[in-house]
This record gives sequence, C-alpha cells and structure tokens, in this order.
Amino acid sequence: MTNFSDFGLATPILRALAAEGYETPTPIQAQAIPHVLAGRDLCGIAQTGTGKTAAFALPILQRLSSAAMRRAPRTCRALVLSPTRELSSQIADSFRAYGRQLRLSTAVVFGGVSLFSQQRLLAPGVDILVATPGRLLDLIERRDLSLGDVEVLVLDEADRMLDLGFIHALRRIVKLLPRERQTLLFSATMPRAIASLAEDYLDDPVKVAVAPVATTAERVEQKVVFAVPAQKRDLLSNLLADPDLERVLVFTRTKHGADRVVRHLDDCGVAAAAIHGNKSQPQRERALAGFRAGRTRVLVATDIASRGIDVEGVSHVINFELPNVPEDYVHRIGRTARAGAAGIAISFCSDDERPYLRDIEKLTRLKLSVVPLPADLPAASRAEPSEPRREHPGAHAPNRPAPRPNGNRNTAPRPNGGRGKPHRWNARQGGAGVGSSRLPFVQP
Repeated sequence: MTNFSDFGLATPILRALAAEGYETPTPIQAQAIPHVLAGRDLCGIAQTGTGKTAAFALPILQRLSSAAMRRAPRTCRALVLSPTRELSSQIADSFRAYGRQLRLSTAVVFGGVSLFSQQRLLAPGVDILVATPGRLLDLIERRDLSLGDVEVLVLDEADRMLDLGFIHALRRIVKLLPRERQTLLFSATMPRAIASLAEDYLDDPVKVAVAPVATTAERVEQKVVFAVPAQKRDLLSNLLADPDLERVLVFTRTKHGADRVVRHLDDCGVAAAAIHGNKSQPQRERALAGFRAGRTRVLVATDIASRGIDVEGVSHVINFELPNVPEDYVHRIGRTARAGAAGIAISFCSDDERPYLRDIEKLTRLKLSVVPLPADLPAASRAEPSEPRREHPGAHAPNRPAPRPNGNRNTAPRPNGGRGKPHRWNARQGGAGVGSSRLPFVQP
C-alpha cells in the first residue's frame, strides 16, 4: 500500500489524515491495517515511534463508523488498554484527531484524577474507551461500566501490559469481555516468555513484525560513558553545558533518584522537571506540557513514563542509570529520533551496571560507542571507574543475584556542592563497545 486511500478508508478519515499531514503509511501501518480491517486478530511488533497507534486506530474507526449503532449506557464498543496515564492520553488524542469528522465518542480513564468525572463521562456510553487497567477495574467494580458490548480489544505496549504488574488485572478484565471479539496486540518488544502469554488472548492471529524484535531506531546514535555513581551528576551538568542538547529526556531507575537529579539541575541553573508515579496527575501534566512547550529543557523520568512520552524534537536521551530490564532501554531511547528525525542516546554506566549494559547489547545486537570521561570534569569526580572486582557476584557467579546498582544513594561529596557553572563536554566523541550476560529482574 502506497497511500491511505488504498485501504478503502472512509472519506472523513482520509480528510482527517490529510489535515494531520499523513501522506503514506508506515511499514507497520501498511502491513497491519488490511488484516485488522478484515477482522483478524493480530500481534504487531515494530519499533517505537513508527506509527503503531494509527495501525489500530484507523481500522477501529472505520469499523465503528461503518456499523453505527446506538450505545447502551455505561458501555463501550472498543477498549484500548495501555500501561501509563501519559500513553493513554496520547492514544485518546490520536483517536480524536483521526475521527474528528466522525460521529464517534472517545473517552480516556486512568488513576490519579477524580472518579466522579469519569463516572459521569461513561454514563451515556462511549464508542472508544482508552484506559489503564487499575482504574478500569475500579469503574467496573462500582458498576459504572460494563464490558459486555466490546467488539475490539487492543493491548498497546503488550510486553508491559502482560508483565508482572498487569497480568492479574488483565486476566480479570478479559473474563468480562465477550468471547466473540477482535483482539490486537502491539508493542516494540515481545520477550519470548511474554509472547507465550499473549497467545492466550489471540484467536488464530496474524503476526506482523516490521523490524527485528527489540531493535532500536536506526537514526539514534548510541553512546556510553563509564563513570562511578559519584561522578554522574557532575557528568550530567557538564554534558548539558553543550547548547546542542536542546530538549533532553533523562531516565533514572527510581522516583527518588529522579527528584534528586532535578534538584541538582536546579542548583546548576538548568530548567528541569520530574515525571514519575509519585507525582499527581496535574503535576505530571504540567511537567509534560512545560517540556513540550520548551519552557523546561530537561524532563527527568522513570520507566513508568518511558512509553507515554511523545514529544517532538527530543534531541537527546540520557540514561542517568541503565535500566535493569533491557527491553526498557529500547523504549527509553525511542523517545528521540521519532518520525524520521535523528537523535542521540547517551548512557552513564557504573561498574555494577556493566551486566545491564551487556544485556542491552545482547538484546539489541549493537555495541554502544564508548565516550571517555571529559578531561575537565572536577578533580574530585575524575576518578576513573575500575574494572569489576572478582567478589562482585555478577562477575563470576551468574546464578547468584547481583546487588542493585547504587543509583539511589550518593555518599561521595559533590564538588562545589553541586553548584556553579557546569563544565562543557563535547558529546559527539566516539569509541568501541563491550560484551553480554543477564541479571534477574528487579522491579524499579
């Protein structure tokens, strides 16, 4: 398919796509949309930022608009489940944009906001409901929603949706759905163990993969710099002295770690905000709005937000701490180089994070370029990271759990109290990479 009109989509949908500037389908859209329009169950794997939302939203809009029917109160016809509030909002916005000329209603529900407003929203029934699992179950238990009329179920970011934190909620939700339905799973990654669980929800599915599982965006230049934990904050401010880092996403493993990074950047005069699970929904929305509008140069996030941040023009992604789940790395760096643009991802790696780096390189089949520590880093922070010691469990006993990297506590003194003018570092240096191993999963 070389044009959206080749799919046989309704004229109002085509007009909305033209208004959005969509001209030709992406590979995932070209391969998935015909199968979804035909009513098949589908498992779609594609890199983040390649148009997965439109791949399921367009055929759902086509299906619902061509078979218009009166909605029953407190019901929905299409249900889209996603793991985060931000991603849910983003998906709902896409449905509204593509269906702006259709007489279809779209609602989004998630935690952190008033239940009353969502109860009122669902009272007359809606055509398309986008939800996070927890809040959806809250509404069902209060009898504010019934899933008996659902025609299409979508699990977006299916690997996360079927991960440990969501599988029990999903099983409860699926039991409430009609047996006769269409089910669609979309994700950038699909680990083998999770894929076997996904098969339980699909009936004779079509499998579409437009890129190798867990590959990272081709236009992302990926680098790593080895540093001890005490160096990382000074290294970050040093890096941000470069004006080429225009709009930067920084990822940490923990919520408290994200807050500490924001305080450090504020001390250095860098406009920054944090977004994570401890923030209220209004706080998360303000932080994201400021970052999107350019008022905030740096957004510091945890992995819970990595799949819902869709902001144009993110020039750099910095992994202040490497994720202990390698698939999360793919989603993190997928926040840059979106829609054909180029981007740079820089990871800070301490000695005890080297096993995580090896897992990432094994999963992505890519060696990250090594960048040396900047020569002008403050003297107290210039100590080079050592090679992993023999007594480190991950170095010689892979069957024993390795200690969690010390990204949460920084006991070393901060040069100049963390204040003062940051030192410049040219982020476009290059180098060579490292090898591979696996650690047990640790919940962030």
